[in-house]
Amino acid sequence: MSYLTYLLPLAAAAFVIWCAWQWLPVFSEQLPEPPAEGDSPPRRKKPPFSFAAECGRMTRRDGLAVLVICAVYAVTAFVGLGDTTAPQSRCEFAERGSNVVIELPESTQIGKLRWFSGLYTGEYYLAVSEDGENWTPVGEIEQGYADLFKWLDYPNEDTEEPPERIEGKYLRLTASDTLSLAELAIYDAAGNMLDAATFSYDENAAALFDEQELVPEAASYLNSSYFDEIYHARTALEHIENVYPYEITHPPLGKLIIGIGIRLFGMTPFGWRFMGTLFGLLMLPILYDFIKRMSGSTKISVCGTVIFAFDFMHFVQTRIATIDTYSVFFILLMYLFMWRFVSGGKWRYLALSGLFFGLGAASKWTCVYAGGGLAVIWLLYWISRRREEGFWRDFISNCAFCLVFFVALPAAIYYASYYYYGTAKGLEGGLGMYFTKDYADIVLHNQVYMWEYHSDLVSTHPYSSRWYQWLVDARPILYYLEYFDDGTKSAFGAFLNPVFCWGGLFAVIGCGVLAVKDRDSRAAFIVIGYLAQFLPWVLVTRLTFAYHYFPSEVFMALALCHMWRRCRDEGLYRWERPMYAFTGLGVLLFAAFYPVLTGVRTAVWYTRSFLKWFPSWPF
Repeated sequence: MSYLTYLLPLAAAAFVIWCAWQWLPVFSEQLPEPPAEGDSPPRRKKPPFSFAAECGRMTRRDGLAVLVICAVYAVTAFVGLGDTTAPQSRCEFAERGSNVVIELPESTQIGKLRWFSGLYTGEYYLAVSEDGENWTPVGEIEQGYADLFKWLDYPNEDTEEPPERIEGKYLRLTASDTLSLAELAIYDAAGNMLDAATFSYDENAAALFDEQELVPEAASYLNSSYFDEIYHARTALEHIENVYPYEITHPPLGKLIIGIGIRLFGMTPFGWRFMGTLFGLLMLPILYDFIKRMSGSTKISVCGTVIFAFDFMHFVQTRIATIDTYSVFFILLMYLFMWRFVSGGKWRYLALSGLFFGLGAASKWTCVYAGGGLAVIWLLYWISRRREEGFWRDFISNCAFCLVFFVALPAAIYYASYYYYGTAKGLEGGLGMYFTKDYADIVLHNQVYMWEYHSDLVSTHPYSSRWYQWLVDARPILYYLEYFDDGTKSAFGAFLNPVFCWGGLFAVIGCGVLAVKDRDSRAAFIVIGYLAQFLPWVLVTRLTFAYHYFPSEVFMALALCHMWRRCRDEGLYRWERPMYAFTGLGVLLFAAFYPVLTGVRTAVWYTRSFLKWFPSWPF
């Protein structure tokens, strides 16, 4: 570590404080003229609270700006996402005792086996023979839940009891249970990969050697699954293949969306990560439209969208095959349409908000928190209209409307999302399945299981973090780390762009002040959304991670843009300069931290001297 390790975060923090300092005039009150002698002092009358507002609309100029932002982001996000090829055919071991026998051209001392795992978990019992009749056990190859869809070696540094010698003309793999193996490469003692064309084997073993050109020199995040991809990508494939899913601690829809990418591009790293990255890209035009409707400014919309696009958490989290991306995507949409409803009063936008609430809840339960925020905003909207003529008629009608679109419709979406659970259990698919008791029991039992799992979870993780650490970016979650002999390393993790994290927090606090002091409805909307996503985690005692803060980031971006809007409306001198500087620094930090956001190999001295801003940062 060098002095720059301490200087850089201090400089960034000072810059953020300076930017926030520029907002202070927004909070000052315009005092009325002093009273005449003998008169009582006048009181500053606050405007009535109302969400009704003139909303900015997208123009061709905005469309061009969005197109440029999305094009740049798409190149950045999709390049290096993952290999587009991986073994697709699989050797299926149907039951315990199923085996394959491989005959080598001659008796060979085997140095290692490299294999790409498929579905299911268990062990392969490895044995060798010189004559194909008398077998000598030499080890067990474990295919655990954390080993699926990865390139792995046997033996490796984690092998508890590596065999002293593996030598023979025949090699046999026997399954401990139903297992699936996609590809197998055999290396001699000198480290040379044997030519599979010289092997002899039964037809059922052909899938082990039909894609040998895909065997990599080394396993990495580019050709293998990592972190929770071992759960979610696997479960997406299980839905496709009508296998009862392994990952049942979250609702199914997010995994079904991941499965679309697998259907398009195969069970490859690019395939299982594609939809998340696409949804991360689609967040940008949605957020741009949201900011434009709240601020009416193209400049503010561009800056806010760029800051969010190149936030570290948004970039990293949408490039991993987990379900958090979809929950944030639907949260963004449900709040966008709620804003369009409360600012304009058109019920069709309320219906769309309910639709996306349902899709979000069917992806991850954190979207239910968002529903609480929507309910508070909806209630404030009607309270603000309580003195209008016909209030009770409209209010009661709208309550009934919400029962349809925020209760019945989400419940139907949620219930229907379990379709592949039912078919995997042997139920006959089709519309009629939804009305069977067996299907209802499957859905109900999974809700009980999820509740008990998340309520009773007791676990530890070296990169877990608590809610108060998220506020200051104190503890990233490390997803991948590998050191190389040439003094470089490949690493990446999920955390926030520091200037966005700190500046966004100041902006949320500022919006809170404006909501109370000025009855600023836009500020209140933003703060309610932020707190709806953040406060539940304050009460959670189970294991948590930095990515749980991801949904709150949407509202941090909106808060920053609202503070800049207020600076503009107050006519502050050169208010744009801090905004441009803030945006520019955010992009600059993205470029500087790019290696630890993507896993690109970089010098260890660089990460330790420039990127390790806190001792708790694992870079």
